[in-house]
Amino acid sequence: MSHESDKKALHTKEYRILKAMKLTLTHIIKDTATPPGLKHPLTDNTIEDIRQCLGLITAREMELLEAAGEKPGMRPRFIDEPETSVAVPLSEVKKKKGGDKGEAGG
Repeated sequence: MSHESDKKALHTKEYRILKAMKLTLTHIIKDTATPPGLKHPLTDNTIEDIRQCLGLITAREMELLEAAGEKPGMRPRFIDEPETSVAVPLSEVKKKKGGDKGEAGG
């Protein structure tokens, strides 16, 4: 699969359906939210089914993003915009003086 056809994966009917279903389910959750102490209008089984559906939708979205060479949560940014995260190798992290003294479980 070429890079260009991978990018098109994000614009497929499947991806659009997933986004629409996710949006619809989250709107249902928001619209049926009840104040604390009141019984929720949806049954516990329905709430769990919605959770399962959202989990499956998210998993498939991640698969499509990976196939398109995208990282989950990627957002467009300007070329001159600085990176917001810095990777630090664990080998460069030094222990505090005193080692493990005073830590819980020790």
